[in-house]
Amino acid sequence: MKFTDIFVRRPVLALVVSTLIFLLGAFAFSKLPIRQYPMLQNSTITIATDYPGASSELMQGFVTQPITQAVSSVEGVDYISSSSVQGKSFVTVRMELNRDPTQALTQVMAKVNQVRYKLPEQAYDPVIELSSGESTAVAYVGFSSEQISIPELTDYLSRVVEPMFSSINGVAKVQVFGGQQLAMRVWLDTDKLAGRNLTASDVADAIRRNNYQAAPGKVEGEFVIANVYVNTDLTNVEEFKDMVIHNDGHNLIRLRDIGTVELGAAATETSGIMNGKKAVFLGLFPTPTGNPLIIVDGIRENLTDIEKNTPTRCKCGAGL
Repeated sequence: MKFTDIFVRRPVLALVVSTLIFLLGAFAFSKLPIRQYPMLQNSTITIATDYPGASSELMQGFVTQPITQAVSSVEGVDYISSSSVQGKSFVTVRMELNRDPTQALTQVMAKVNQVRYKLPEQAYDPVIELSSGESTAVAYVGFSSEQISIPELTDYLSRVVEPMFSSINGVAKVQVFGGQQLAMRVWLDTDKLAGRNLTASDVADAIRRNNYQAAPGKVEGEFVIANVYVNTDLTNVEEFKDMVIHNDGHNLIRLRDIGTVELGAAATETSGIMNGKKAVFLGLFPTPTGNPLIIVDGIRENLTDIEKNTPTRCKCGAGL
């Protein structure tokens, strides 16, 4: 007797088995993930090195080239790209598909350490970062405001919005594009400095002496222990203006007497534009198993809450 004869003689059993197979297939079909592209593990290792004051040619010859030659011998490298600008060197190592990212990172770190002595003494230690996902962002979300400056908007996005996007399922990291870090800017008047026999180094030393984080410790008694807190840092523009730079025994020379102080951008080399207005963008990079469609759905779910909580008249828009 053949196996199929059982179902021919028992039609009810055949119907039950067919229904069960159909239900299991329908359940399995509902669990199939929907992705834009097949799931592949892409590993990218970025090596960033800072050398303040160095030209792009110097960075290329004495920093970028030695690092590139060292990491080119790492097993499993697909291709290497590099760029050198004033004071900065970037080397990007793209590994082959589905290559173990941890092993690749270990090998790259070992190769970079082998050539560290060849780099200029004034150059900072290379910073090596592993990205085990797509090298490009899944989506970019732009923010603009008519009432607050770009540095203030960047600070708000970094503190509030970026953690919200980081919690979306499948997001590896959130990176700021076109942002400007908030900083206290001091503009010195050279004539006033010369008139008071001061230099820019004197001002820098005074700022370091008057603006630092202190940890004095605690005071212990026979029956009580009290923590000691000292307010040694400056927090607003007026406190910086009132800072004493020099005391000649008769007069106090304050920072407001030799320059101007304002809250602004630490650097203005980068900027972004959205709908003709200055904006800051957040790029969301996926994990190796992150589904771009799920990430985009998570962005849309968060946009409504973000628009309600962002500063007045702050507009946001998503570009995929």
